[in-house]
Amino acid sequence: MKTITSAEAQNRFGELLDDAQREPITITRRGRPVAVLLSPQDMEEIAAGPERRARALAEFEALFADIDEHLTDAARALTDEDIQRLVDESR
Repeated sequence: MKTITSAEAQNRFGELLDDAQREPITITRRGRPVAVLLSPQDMEEIAAGPERRARALAEFEALFADIDEHLTDAARALTDEDIQRLVDESR
């Protein structure tokens, strides 16, 4: 990510608009970040993050609910040690 001062940003604003299409640009004032200039596509991707995360979580939960539905009582009773022993025996 490119970083420039606020004074540079004022002097090169048109160029920064072009640069922001390729990568986000951090603008600093007195050495501290105060703003980020980014493309609309980058902003859409950031804004879609929570929705994508929620959808992935719902799919994950549905998968485990489906797996749980098909487990037998014997499979539910297995401990971590039982599973490790079975894996070791299969090698």
